[in-house]
Amino acid sequence: MRFQIIKYKSVDSTNNEAIRRIKKGKIKPAIILANLQNKGRGQYGRKWISYKGNIFMTIYFNINKNMSIKSLSKKVYLTLKKSLEKFVNEKITIKLPNDLLIKGYKVCGILQETINYNNNKFFIVGIGINLTKSPKITNKQVSFLQKYNNNKIKKADIFKKIKKNFEIIARI
Repeated sequence: MRFQIIKYKSVDSTNNEAIRRIKKGKIKPAIILANLQNKGRGQYGRKWISYKGNIFMTIYFNINKNMSIKSLSKKVYLTLKKSLEKFVNEKITIKLPNDLLIKGYKVCGILQETINYNNNKFFIVGIGINLTKSPKITNKQVSFLQKYNNNKIKKADIFKKIKKNFEIIARI
């Protein structure tokens, strides 16, 4: 499956943009990228702090109504972990329900949602990656990918790797 690429300078939330697109009938599988989110959101309605230079994206595609969301969610985590490990010199671990960590520090947040539209079910995966800077969050250990690589990590390289790996799992 090939994804359509949609780029924005700024959006409220890439997941919100995906939901709007689906509700407008734009149902072709897509990846939404934004340089900035001004109302990014995380699990349980929490705010996702978005710093310029980091990665904000949402991937959405149609799924079979009977598909196990739990199984698909697991594939999402493993695919992102595999994608990001290519860019760092450390092991990445998964902290359910929505975090990827390096040495116990959050470097990536994942927000998975489903929406029904016109008798179709869509899977929406919001991905926020702290690439160059991490927010200061009370009671959370947060870091960024570039800290774990001696060479400059290019956003485009991470995006290409994630896109390629998601095109494989979205075939399900």
